[in-house]
Amino acid sequence: MEFLQTSEFWIGLMKIIWINIILSGDNAVVIALAARSLPAEQQRKAIMFGSGAAVVLRVALTVVAAKLLEVSYLQIVGGLLLLWIGAQLLSEDDDDEGGEPTQSTMGAAIRTILIADLVMSLDNVIGVAAAAKGSMTLLILGLAISIPLVVFGSSMMIKLMTRFPIVVTFGACLIGWVGGETIVSDVALREFAAANPWLHYTAAAAGALAVLAIGKFFQKKHAHSEENSEAA
Repeated sequence: MEFLQTSEFWIGLMKIIWINIILSGDNAVVIALAARSLPAEQQRKAIMFGSGAAVVLRVALTVVAAKLLEVSYLQIVGGLLLLWIGAQLLSEDDDDEGGEPTQSTMGAAIRTILIADLVMSLDNVIGVAAAAKGSMTLLILGLAISIPLVVFGSSMMIKLMTRFPIVVTFGACLIGWVGGETIVSDVALREFAAANPWLHYTAAAAGALAVLAIGKFFQKKHAHSEENSEAA
């Protein structure tokens, strides 16, 4: 236990805690968006399962994350998946039309959470692994710390979404923002992105706007189809 007496250990731990606070937020938003329309009991199950899945994926990705990020077009595919997830989650929200959010199933919510966690956990793993500097103890602590952060964050986000429906739109746009960042971070675009620093924020903003536009389009299409079915 001598390592507990070294300043390097505590500095590394504080770095990991800070990285988890920053990077676990997007995971919490996805889990909350996917679980918000489930019954209360299933919400808790989805949050626990989604949070556990995020940690398991981070453990599995720890060894291979750096290599995966060097595979061309992988992050482009991942970013497009996030854009699709953000638009899908936004299209399920019917609050602007005066109705209740579309009811999703437990299986659909878990599937959405797993896909998003897989893409969004890559940056978290890289950040924590870099801060751990090869220390397995710090790595395990970092993964353990992320569990309560994601669980608490998801529960808090669901409450905010219930009280303030506009948070759903902001959450979906955040997923789009991360999706845009993920796409432009792909190794195939690295040189072009380095030569054009504006591309990072432009792609992120474009991702957020794409999710908003596509999500609202499908939301209105869904409402229109419901009106036609009721009229028939």
